[in-house]
Amino acid sequence: EKSKSFLSHINETTANTTMKLALAASLIASAHAWSTPSMKADIPSAGNSRRDILQKGAALATGALAIPGAAQAYFLPDLPYPYEALEPYIDAPTMKLHHDKHHATYVAGINKYMEGKDEVSILDLMADALEAGPTKNSGGGHYNHAFFWAEMAPPDQAKKSKVSDQLDGLIKKSFGSMDEMKAKFEALAAPAATFGSGWVWVCVNKKGDALQVVNTPNQVNPLMKGALDEVMFPILGIDVWEHAYYLNYQNRRPEYVSAWWNVVNWDKVSENCAYVVENHSGVPVEG
Repeated sequence: EKSKSFLSHINETTANTTMKLALAASLIASAHAWSTPSMKADIPSAGNSRRDILQKGAALATGALAIPGAAQAYFLPDLPYPYEALEPYIDAPTMKLHHDKHHATYVAGINKYMEGKDEVSILDLMADALEAGPTKNSGGGHYNHAFFWAEMAPPDQAKKSKVSDQLDGLIKKSFGSMDEMKAKFEALAAPAATFGSGWVWVCVNKKGDALQVVNTPNQVNPLMKGALDEVMFPILGIDVWEHAYYLNYQNRRPEYVSAWWNVVNWDKVSENCAYVVENHSGVPVEG
């Protein structure tokens, strides 16, 4: 009788485990199917994004079989719009490759580097990133791209967005006008000024009373101590790595930079400005 009872318990446990694994596999397969067939994607809603589905599947699988090291400190945030939403200024194939491959590589890199270390926000990692080696590249790449996606919007939405009174005042104080700021920004984004790969930023200075246009190489950003003469707080930034524009613009980087203004969400940039002036800190990002 005891043997039968023991065998019955083993069979029941095995069946429950198998059912959990099957359900997890089904959810993961659904997420894969959701993302694979088309270049287009619907705007994700809470609870049904590909990341949410994968996380639920992983949770079920972990409940059935504990997998050491499965938890990841950082994740690839969903785009806040479909891949094709920024066309004709940024094309869907570029957005898909840039987000799903390049950004994902930075996320994987910083997760690998942070294995066994204390978990901190990606923003908090930026300050000492230049001294930390991989944090400068993978961590900077993750922060910069998460920041970049959030500051853009479809052209019709971007056109309706507004520069706040606070931001407008800082632009006029620092550059004279929006046109002057854009001209300085575009000049610094030109290949001769930002050679090879890098970023160009509009930053609030450390005192919080003026703006500056600056550039940084590779995945370095102005939040990193030692990157510039002083730490600055980005409120707007453009990726001028070739992977950000080459499919559509080839070697015509200035054309890409000029077109990019059509997808800048000034509501978000104004929000970034208000945050850093009040907090003297970088803008938090998702992921």
